[in-house]
Amino acid sequence: MAVVDDAELFGNAEDQRAYEDFCANQEAVEKFTLDKPALVCRWRMSNKKVPMLNRHIRALSERLVQGEPLTHNMLSWAKQHVEWSLAEGDYTARDGVLMLVIDINGNAAMTVGEYEPLADTSAKALRARSAEARSEADETGVAPELLAAVNDGELVFVAPADECLCGTATLIEQLAQTKGIPVTRVDIPAQLKGALFLVSDEHGVVPATETDAAEADAATVAFFAEGYEKLRARR
Repeated sequence: MAVVDDAELFGNAEDQRAYEDFCANQEAVEKFTLDKPALVCRWRMSNKKVPMLNRHIRALSERLVQGEPLTHNMLSWAKQHVEWSLAEGDYTARDGVLMLVIDINGNAAMTVGEYEPLADTSAKALRARSAEARSEADETGVAPELLAAVNDGELVFVAPADECLCGTATLIEQLAQTKGIPVTRVDIPAQLKGALFLVSDEHGVVPATETDAAEADAATVAFFAEGYEKLRARR
């Protein structure tokens, strides 16, 4: 099996090593073969489980690989593999990141890596991450990370009006609705004002470190972050 060297598809070197180790182990056991990755999903774990799994699977069903939606069998395999096999895995990253890798031929594998918080949470860095995720959405149909803001009591996502949101973003949208907070979308990141934050399937809710937002808007972002953490930490 050829070693995948698409480092840009992984969050860090440790993630790529975990993926390559997984492939090597599978190859030794059952002649497992995985070609060049076409899609890599990173879902945060908690106590060897994936919170919001159903949300992630719904978003996965809207993703495209090589221009085609995933098959029902693939979606069923992904959900069952997480539910049935993850808890039995022999790994130390109980609260790490589960990586689902689907190659250009539609084959899939899962592996687990350690979680590493974002080193740079400046507004500039969050905007850069969201731009990378937007490029991924252009190919797969769903962005794994979104730039968002709360301004004058309104939640705004940077996403096309008809685009399916990633799993974590659907949670934040629902939390806003429970508080009667209006939700809207814009196409241009520069249009965002107020309390800026990143919504990520891997990192959750990440507020920008610098902000001149109103205190009430910043408090709303803190409410979203707290809601996400409560759900993620639920055992």
